[in-house]
Amino acid sequence: MSDTRRRVKVYTLNEDRQWDDRGTGHVSSTFVERLKGISLLVRAESDGSLLLESKISPNTAYQKQQDTLIVWSEAENYDLALSFQEKAGCDEIWEKICQVQGKDPALEITQDPIDESEEERFEEMPETSHLVELPPCELARLEEIADLVTSVLSSPIRREKLALALMSEGYMKKLLQLFQVCEDLDNREGLHHLYEIVRGVLFLNKAALFEVMFSDDCIMDVVGCLEYDPALVQPKRHREFLTKTAKFKEVIPITDSELRQKIHQTYRVQYIQDIILPTPSVFEENFLSTLTSFIFFNKVEIVSMLQEDEKFLTEVFAQLTDEATEDGKRRELVNFFKEFCAFSQTLQPQNRDAFFKTLANLGILSALEIVMGMDDLQVRAAATDIFSYLVEFSPSMVREFVMQEPQQTDDDVLLINVVIKQMICDSDPELGGAVQLMGLLRTLIDPENMLAPTNKTEKTEFLSFFYKYCMQVLTAPLLANTVDDKHSKVLLMLVCFPDNFQTAQLLALILELLTFCVEHHTYHIKTYIMNKDLLRRVLVLMNSKHTFLALCALRFMRRIIGQKDEYYNRYIIKGNLFEPVISTLLDNGTRYNLLNSAIIELFEFIKVEDIKSLIAHIIDNYYKALESIEYVQTFKGLKGRYEQEKDRQTQRLNRSVRYRRDPRTLDEDEEMWFNEDEDDDEGEAIEKSRPEEEFPESYGKYIEAKKVKESEDKENFPKRTPTGSFKFTFSHSTGAANGTNGANGKPAASTTSPNTISSFYLSICNYPDDEDEEEEDEEQSPRKRPRLGS
Repeated sequence: MSDTRRRVKVYTLNEDRQWDDRGTGHVSSTFVERLKGISLLVRAESDGSLLLESKISPNTAYQKQQDTLIVWSEAENYDLALSFQEKAGCDEIWEKICQVQGKDPALEITQDPIDESEEERFEEMPETSHLVELPPCELARLEEIADLVTSVLSSPIRREKLALALMSEGYMKKLLQLFQVCEDLDNREGLHHLYEIVRGVLFLNKAALFEVMFSDDCIMDVVGCLEYDPALVQPKRHREFLTKTAKFKEVIPITDSELRQKIHQTYRVQYIQDIILPTPSVFEENFLSTLTSFIFFNKVEIVSMLQEDEKFLTEVFAQLTDEATEDGKRRELVNFFKEFCAFSQTLQPQNRDAFFKTLANLGILSALEIVMGMDDLQVRAAATDIFSYLVEFSPSMVREFVMQEPQQTDDDVLLINVVIKQMICDSDPELGGAVQLMGLLRTLIDPENMLAPTNKTEKTEFLSFFYKYCMQVLTAPLLANTVDDKHSKVLLMLVCFPDNFQTAQLLALILELLTFCVEHHTYHIKTYIMNKDLLRRVLVLMNSKHTFLALCALRFMRRIIGQKDEYYNRYIIKGNLFEPVISTLLDNGTRYNLLNSAIIELFEFIKVEDIKSLIAHIIDNYYKALESIEYVQTFKGLKGRYEQEKDRQTQRLNRSVRYRRDPRTLDEDEEMWFNEDEDDDEGEAIEKSRPEEEFPESYGKYIEAKKVKESEDKENFPKRTPTGSFKFTFSHSTGAANGTNGANGKPAASTTSPNTISSFYLSICNYPDDEDEEEEDEEQSPRKRPRLGS
């Protein structure tokens, strides 16, 4: 068994003045030839690798804190700390350091880093000037003591000497006894001096003094002294808050008295640092570094002690998941876990991993399903914070849990669906909670963190799960008032919603997530968009009075076009989905704003990327409306590309007709020439467009017939109602987009009926069943057009 006395954790201080854990190992002091001196070596207990190799320099200032810490600086901005498991091990290494430097091990610090000018100044002074003589601890001398404490803060050497003097003969305890006397006498002048003294002592930055000041019998007197700031007309009431307002709640009784004392101490010291002490100036930032370290190591110790108590966590989870537990009790349990998870961030990585795995094994995710559905806003907020810790730690662990749920529960209570509903039904006008939850959902569905080599099928399995069980819940606000007429197989759609800021913000969040899916999920989201005619419904939002929402809808379409996928392109063409975009552009008029620029960029992208099918559709259907726009050359450029491609196809067609002979007399070269551009790969999921197919000889006749057909079932575009809401009626339904017609061979017209605001929110939180999901998931391959010349 390894020697636990030498077991240490290695810490380094980062730029934010926070301690980073570098690992756990065993320390030794030995001569290192390369460094030419006695050095401290720490080897990792996991694999024996070298965590630390530091030469004990005669000029380095080592400081011993809290009996189990040794802290020092090796460079101007590189601080190190060794945290020992046992005091005996710390004492051994401290004696070795002092032996190398020729110092007395009874000191808490070997020396102070001081600049040359200060060192020379002290060398010129007589030996006795190094000593700090404290005045007698009396009421009449408080002003003198306060002046002394304030005067030494600028000198490292004098700060050390004063600290030694204060620790001798119980001086600090005597000062705190004077505080009680002054308060009984209502001696405001003396109380103001004590404020300056205690504040100055904290800035001495000495762990040994903190051990005395933050002990159970002294800490409330320290808080009392800090209430009497001379700058305040009336003293603060910090002690009243700590003793009466702030209540220590034991969700499960803590039997370990040392753990209870450590929790109380940490909370009060944190309160002193965050609430009572003023924000330190630039010159005072380093004065409280030891106080920060004191709190940090206390938190590490608390988490470690709780983890080692096997019965405690088991009992907490038993009550958290027990249906008989009262709501108030469950609220306290959730808040406890929130604080517990926050404290766990101080653990080193391997210990933090073990901590979260322990929580997962005990059923933390199942418990979150329960509490996230509670009506208490504070409980839901705390549960969301816990969920964020878990997602940040291991998205794969959360995904694995939710994929097992359909075997055990209904779709409505799946964890991810609970999270989505919380996002949609967030009552905060600013949707702060919804934004946080949307970020967590984005992390969970991000394929970039689904590449773990241990489970190569995770991406496929989870995305299939998400689109089967969760996507309809996410898109419910967009599809809230959809009616499915199963007899005529025609989808009638009316979207009627309060066009207020909160609704617009919610829809913008959902569109942001859907846009992310278009970029990263390809097949799954493409199938869903086609089956639900989702783009058409999103483009309804182009008419919103909230420009940011219209831009979100446009961005969604821009990402779809950016995929340069012919399935998407044919879907847009058949559904005539450029019409609401062009209508918005024309309604915007000559205003030069972000909406105008974004729409122009969409068409510029189509031109630059030369997406032939979309160019032909735009020019044939909308050029007359767009040709008057001359402040950009985008639309003239589209017309130019259209004419070039049409001429090119005409030339190819004529050439093929001129040299065509009886098929039976074709030689091998001609056969290859006719087939050189044909793509017959049946394995391709998406049919690629061929240049010769874009402008067939009969294209003009086809366009004429199409225009006649469109005039018969012309769309009614969104109109603003007197109430400020919008009503949108579409003759192009899902059936139209996918080639489904009514009984007479024409697309059935849609009908509209107004809906109230309350019905909209009812639709958001009560989602329609999707019984035909399995049937719609089967994507039909588009019919290939005949090859030219056949």
